[in-house]
Amino acid sequence: MSENSPEYQSIPTRLIFLALLVGGAAGIGANAAAGGSDTLLWTIRNITEPIGQVWLRMLFMVVVPLIFSTMALGVLNLGQVRSLGKVLGKTFGFFILGTAIAAGIGLFLVNTVRPGDGLPKELVDQVMNEYQGEAEARRARLQGFGVQTFVNIVPRNPVEAAATGDYLALIFFAVIFGVGLSRIPERQQKPVADVLDGVAEITIRIIGLVMQLAPIGVAMLVFSTASRFGLSLLKALALYVLVVAGGLLIHLLLALGIIVRTVGRMNPVDFFRTIWPIMLTAFSTSSSSATLPTSMRVSELRLGVPRSITGFVLPLGATANMHGTALFEGVTVLFLAQVFGVELPIGSQITVILLSVITAVGTAGVPGGSLPLLAMVLETVGVPGQGIAIVLGVDRLLDMCRTTLNVVGDVVSALCVARTEGLMEAPAAAAPEVVL
Repeated sequence: MSENSPEYQSIPTRLIFLALLVGGAAGIGANAAAGGSDTLLWTIRNITEPIGQVWLRMLFMVVVPLIFSTMALGVLNLGQVRSLGKVLGKTFGFFILGTAIAAGIGLFLVNTVRPGDGLPKELVDQVMNEYQGEAEARRARLQGFGVQTFVNIVPRNPVEAAATGDYLALIFFAVIFGVGLSRIPERQQKPVADVLDGVAEITIRIIGLVMQLAPIGVAMLVFSTASRFGLSLLKALALYVLVVAGGLLIHLLLALGIIVRTVGRMNPVDFFRTIWPIMLTAFSTSSSSATLPTSMRVSELRLGVPRSITGFVLPLGATANMHGTALFEGVTVLFLAQVFGVELPIGSQITVILLSVITAVGTAGVPGGSLPLLAMVLETVGVPGQGIAIVLGVDRLLDMCRTTLNVVGDVVSALCVARTEGLMEAPAAAAPEVVL
């Protein structure tokens, strides 16, 4: 299907960016005028948040068929299993390298700035009291992370994995399905591949319809967050927020920029201009999984990464490649250790880096997915797990920022794998807009 066919309509990224600004400004204004009022809370709970969540769910509903169809086709198109192993090794190599660099940048900044020193005890007590219940609920979601997490990657029931959103298990099944498909005779292979290709095209067409509503959904989601918390908590935790955001920006522009230039052999300025729609979608949804359809379409049409690579690397990256999450976890653990007066020696800090990299793989690609695992990292190094309550008030903003880096890290990995494999194609157009 051609990108110029009538089924596709362009959604200018400037409209999404304008929706971000309008929703944020309106939310901050509403919080300043009527923060905490019953009317505002009713409006958030019954109007703006439901509208935003409906739009977000519409993106989530195509993730399962998109992951399965594109992943299986990606494995099939890579040809022999030997080629698959080579691409898989490169993919995880880029994932681990980028995640480790991000965690290291975060720990360097938090040790240099020390944002947790001198945080008023009254503020700590106030925030802990306000978010204690939510913190405990998030800690309760952590069940058996460890060896069992990696055992669960192999699903006993792939249908159940799809129904429950267990994307790592779904990806494993899709890879095995693609391997099996590549090893049957072509006359049996072709009809199955045609069905998978049709499913992928249908999901892309649905995505095009959903993205027409993006400005409305984005404005509602951002308004709900901004009006609920306003600027007061942000000011109190400003230094912590700046350390996290600064680390994310350094990794995005410097570390990933160097990788794009040296391995991807592309001008970083052109690269970031081209993937701007992906970054806006990730920032507004706070979800790697919800951004996956946009990531795949932009990467194929505008970067020239073939579908065999995007269909393999990007779904895997949405669940296993979390540069921003690793950086966030490393900074937050040391920030909370400083708040509680727990001095972590260099050995413990190395443990934090390792745990941040490992737990990032187990993080769900949904809003707030990293927080349950963050509690586990805290308790491993002797910091009270309930301390995550202190950062919950600003987590939505930081979640938007770190998700953006997570998704860009996925796209960089796909670009580098395609480039090193000699599989890059000519982009459909040079303009930064994407047609969905």
